[in-house]
Amino acid sequence: MSKQLTTRDIAAMIDHSILKPSSTLDELAAGLELAKQYETASCCVRSMDVARTAEALAGTNVLVCTVIGFPHGVCPTEVKVFEANRAMDDGAVELDMVLPVGMLKSGEYAYVEQDIGAIVDAAHARQAIVKVILENYDLTDEEKIRACKICEQVGADYVKTSTGFAGGGATLADVRLMRRTCGPQVAVKAAGGIRTLEDVLQYRAAGATRIGTSSTQAILEQAAQWEQTGRLKEWEEDEIT
Repeated sequence: MSKQLTTRDIAAMIDHSILKPSSTLDELAAGLELAKQYETASCCVRSMDVARTAEALAGTNVLVCTVIGFPHGVCPTEVKVFEANRAMDDGAVELDMVLPVGMLKSGEYAYVEQDIGAIVDAAHARQAIVKVILENYDLTDEEKIRACKICEQVGADYVKTSTGFAGGGATLADVRLMRRTCGPQVAVKAAGGIRTLEDVLQYRAAGATRIGTSSTQAILEQAAQWEQTGRLKEWEEDEIT
């Protein structure tokens, strides 16, 4: 019999995102406190904020996550590797990298493989994990499948739908496609436009195990209400049946 879904389970799926270029240090501090309060899976911050974040989250179970080549993925591989190593020096243990979308669309698959593989190798050498952002809004289904296969081939830990800074965000159809395409060793993260508990639960049912969102407080407050009234249990039972 499966364990009843709880608010804690929902929090453990969330990478709380503080990535807006305009976010102030006060907003960063407030976001880190929120992540600690709810014990989210991680807090995903701008690379310049990694050291502050690692200090603030020391002694907690909330992981330090940052973005590499964000938001366009267009810098040379060597720059991405430098950024990844600097982030890990500062305390990051999860890296969400943007693949070079234009190179993928140009059919330069060897370049894309080398680009992602270089970050995966650097991260895994230091026991960090890599989530590869595909930016699905810009891709055909065939390109999404190709990207997923490349990510799997080079040992990426996750494929991720979106940066949230392009023309579109996550879709359930994309998450289902990514989950079907990748083997079980590659997890799926949905991000971009996920703002409600219903969104989270739908993406969870579609196969995502991580959710990137800045709407963490609203989602988890709603989860607590649903847990108290038994609605989370009803949702889980409906999904099972």
